[in-house]
Amino acid sequence: MAEKISEMKAAVSLLLGAISAALGWFGWLVMLYAACMAMDWITGSLAAKRNHEWKSSIARDGIWHKGGSIAIVLVALIADALIGRMVNFIPGLELPFSYSLMICPIVLVWYIVAEMGSILENGIKMGSAAPTFLRKMIELIQKLVDSVGNAMITKERSDQEDELSKQDKF
Repeated sequence: MAEKISEMKAAVSLLLGAISAALGWFGWLVMLYAACMAMDWITGSLAAKRNHEWKSSIARDGIWHKGGSIAIVLVALIADALIGRMVNFIPGLELPFSYSLMICPIVLVWYIVAEMGSILENGIKMGSAAPTFLRKMIELIQKLVDSVGNAMITKERSDQEDELSKQDKF
């Protein structure tokens, strides 16, 4: 039995090491996102069961919701790939916004923080107390991530306005 456990540990370590080697920090974000989604679904199911509110239709809606968030992360990944190719391979192309960060990591962090908030809520529904500062910290981090993403678009608008005002002077 101990040999089987050691083999399983070795296999998991090998898998995580391979993902880390292949994807680096981005791979860890993806794994953290997957772990948070699983933990949210499990804690949500446990909280519903504890409070006698569990319904398969609600559980299915939760799974659909998770599927939708995965689709949105994939859209962000595709956007990163497309924008990267556009910038590198289309001569003279100038983007109308700042592309100093990749979009997909921001989206992943946004979803991870949202999942953390949901897990926290589920823990409360399961009867546990949660520190107020932790709730506030999660809310602040969510707003910070939103502001980072929105800053890319805000920079786009201010750059376009600056360009238009320069053109008006001529």
